[in-house]
Formats: sequence, C-alpha cells, structure tokens
Amino acid sequence: MTDMKMMEQLSNAFGPGGFEEDVVRVVKEYADDFKVTMDAMNNVYISLKGNTGDRPVIMLDAHLDEVGFMVQTIDAKGLLSIVPLGGWITTNIPAHSMIIKNRKGEYVKGIVVSKPPHFMTAEEKESGKIHMENLRIDVGCTSREEVVELFGIQTGDPVVPDVSFHHNGRNGVMSGKAFDNRIGCLAVIETMKKLDGQNLPFDVIGALAAQEEVGTRGAQVTTEVVKPDFAIVFEGSPADDMYYDEYSAQGVLKKGVQIRHMDQSYVSHAGFIHLAQKIGEEKKIRYQSAVRRGGGTNAGKIHLGHKAIPVLVLGIPSRYVHTHYSYAALEDVESAVSLAFETLLAMNQETMDTLLKKNFL
Repeated sequence: MTDMKMMEQLSNAFGPGGFEEDVVRVVKEYADDFKVTMDAMNNVYISLKGNTGDRPVIMLDAHLDEVGFMVQTIDAKGLLSIVPLGGWITTNIPAHSMIIKNRKGEYVKGIVVSKPPHFMTAEEKESGKIHMENLRIDVGCTSREEVVELFGIQTGDPVVPDVSFHHNGRNGVMSGKAFDNRIGCLAVIETMKKLDGQNLPFDVIGALAAQEEVGTRGAQVTTEVVKPDFAIVFEGSPADDMYYDEYSAQGVLKKGVQIRHMDQSYVSHAGFIHLAQKIGEEKKIRYQSAVRRGGGTNAGKIHLGHKAIPVLVLGIPSRYVHTHYSYAALEDVESAVSLAFETLLAMNQETMDTLLKKNFL
C-alpha cells in the first residue's frame, strides 16, 4: 500500500536544483530502516539491508529536485527578477503564486507579476509573447529596502511554485507540484521496502540524485560513487493523454507504468526492456511503451557510466509537468513499484550474465 503521507511530504517539500535539503530530510525520515548517506551535492544513497559489497550492484535512481527559479536582482520597487532552474515555458509562469526561501530558511510568498488588460496595448494582447528576463515576482513590498531588510531576500535565493498536495480518494488521482520527480523518489523507497528481506543475488542501492533539471548533474556523481552493474530509473514522465488519440498517446493516466524505449538522452537496453515486458505480462502488471522524440532522464548519464550500464526507465505518467501543477494516478505508481520489484526478483545470475552479454563471450 503506497504511503500517501510520504508522497504528500515529498511533493510539498521545497527543493529546486541545488537546494534539495528539505527533500533530503523527508527521504531520511521515510528511509530510516536503511543506511542513508549524503554527499556535498545533496545526492542521497540508500543501502538495502543485506548488501555485502562483493556482489553485482543494482541502482534505483530518481531525482530529488524540481523545476524552480533563482532570484537574480531586486529593483527599486521591490520586484524580483528571476532565472530558471530547469525548463519552463514562460507563458505558464505569470499570475501564479511562488515561494522564496531566504538565507534564514524562512519562506516568503510572492506573485509573478502580470499586466492587467487595462494597461496592455493591442499588440501585447495579441502577441502574448513573454520573455523570461522580463518576468518579476512581487512579494507585496514597495521598495528594495523592504524586500531586503524586512523579508531577508537576497540575490541567489531559490524559488518554487506555491502548491499543496491533494489525493482524491474518489478516483485515486493525486494533484500537486514536483511530481517530476518526487513521485520517482517515492517509488524508489517503496521498491526498497518491498525488497527488504528478500534473498537476492545482488546488492541494491537507492540513489536519489540532485540537480537533474539543470543538466542531470547529480546522476553523473551517483553513478561514479555506486558503480552499478544495472540501474532502474524512476521518473515522473510527461503524460500525453490530453493531446493525442488512444493509439498515439504513450503516457496515459491509469494505463500503467510507462516503459521508455528512447528519448534524446539514451537508447534503452533492449534486453532489459524485454525482461520487464515479459514480467509485466506474466504478473499482469499494466504497462505502456513509449518512444520519446524529446526529453531525457538520468539514464542519459547513467548508461554512459563506468562500464556501459543497462538501464530500465520506468515512468509514472504525470500531467502538466514543468508547470505549477500535476495530476498522477496512484495505480500507476503501484504498477511501477510492482514491475520493478518483480523484475528484480527475476534477475538471477544467469539473467544478469545474459543482459551483460557475458554468455556470448
């Protein structure tokens, strides 16, 4: 049974790239049954009980950070200019509530400035163009001095959307911010809890990486630290069910976990995918296959690791990622966890040798 309290706290936690500390605290609370360590970059390593250190290693990856912003300047009127931490479409940003975290760790609410139609020219109304460098956050002050002295906000302070998590028990759909990729963090911890106590022929390490949204930087470090033989990447994948027909959509809510065959960052390991599909069919775990023209995940860095690592990317379809709000179905989370768990149980030494092509030598 998925721990909804954990999902709520993960989603609500403040944590854009480089500022994941609040997310790390939540992870430590819910992974306290395991050995948990961190590094200077905010990457978190969770070791399964029973790891021996002398067996093949399987890494379970997700990223901690969410898309957000950083304060660049504060003008004379007390308005904050911002730069993005991750990929944003500028038209999705104005007139939304934001939270700034100052150096004291205090949270300050603000609103992204939007110009009322009364003050817009006909050309502005028609074009709808917005440039990131023109966006400002208003925290309700009238001067720079108020912002700095009363609210303690400075250049370099991080910003995230102001959104609270909600689970709708009527239809099993969750809403909130940062499903890309706190939903993956949840899946890593839930999978490790299911694996705890199993007699496995390999070690398992959960690696929750920082700074994915600004260049998959954390995964470059975790891959070198863990040195996995295999990896499963959990991702809050962009759902496409609102845009395409039933034959074209490959990230549909309530149609199961998404198995990603390729994106701009990697081409999947076919053997690993075929194993997961076989297990899904045998265990009646719903899954959907996806071939992505764009986007990328930590798999891009991981599969290029120290010795060509087979990677399986499991996505939980999440509507409207890289905006303030997302929807995701609880049953898709459970499908992702179940498929990962059952696939790992099927990985004996012979299977691992086959995936690594050792039996071909």
